[in-house]
Amino acid sequence: MLSSILHRASAIICYVALTIVSLGIVGMMLTGGIPLARLIFSPLGAIGLFVFLFAFMFMALAQLRHAVWNRGELFDPELNNKLSYGMIVLALILAAVLTYVGVAS
Repeated sequence: MLSSILHRASAIICYVALTIVSLGIVGMMLTGGIPLARLIFSPLGAIGLFVFLFAFMFMALAQLRHAVWNRGELFDPELNNKLSYGMIVLALILAAVLTYVGVAS
């Protein structure tokens, strides 16, 4: 159940984030600078990046799991629960590493 809710929430987060990025690109084209640059490069911006990266990574892992399910495999409930928790942990780790790399550079 947690995995299903996170999958839906991740889709919403990704759509909102991509809309914000698209509007930022339009703003850059119109003004020649990065809109809200101070906010983007602040700790709050790093938190936003982490949330977006977690949502994106979790959605990617969930889509891989759905591809496996489409083959008719991994339907055992106990294994599926472990896989769900593993996806959450892996998405958190990947998001943390990518946020660190993005913020540190």
